[in-house]
Amino acid sequence: MALASLLGHALPLDSTSGAGLGVAGIVFTIIYIAVIVLEIASLWVIFTKAGKPGWAAIIPIYNTIVLLQVAGRPIWWFILLLIPFVNIVILILVMIDLSRSFGHGGGFAAGLILLSLIFFPILAFGSSQYVGPRGLPAGGQMQMGYRG
Repeated sequence: MALASLLGHALPLDSTSGAGLGVAGIVFTIIYIAVIVLEIASLWVIFTKAGKPGWAAIIPIYNTIVLLQVAGRPIWWFILLLIPFVNIVILILVMIDLSRSFGHGGGFAAGLILLSLIFFPILAFGSSQYVGPRGLPAGGQMQMGYRG
């Protein structure tokens, strides 16, 4: 009986104790949803530019597989993305290859890695054209210096 009495006093039952989001919470939620919509739209356009289905951007796991295909990496790399710390290295390599796939260099790849919220929309809605996986010509290999 004493324990129930203590628990009753420890848990406030009034509805005014932080149950609502407040103005700041609502603004944060709206901004968060807007960023998510922008990133999905960007990924949709990137996939479309690469000749992949745009709707793949809204399907979890499958969108990562399609991103690997666009970047020219094998699908089994998805398993590497599930391994802690290894996933960071793999993601950096995928972003470098994605940059090359659209004809950009190392600076743009650094932007994709560090500021993806800005560089994904630039890649999608800018003048970038898909040139092939990892920036390779249609034959699949560069003439000089490519080692796969």
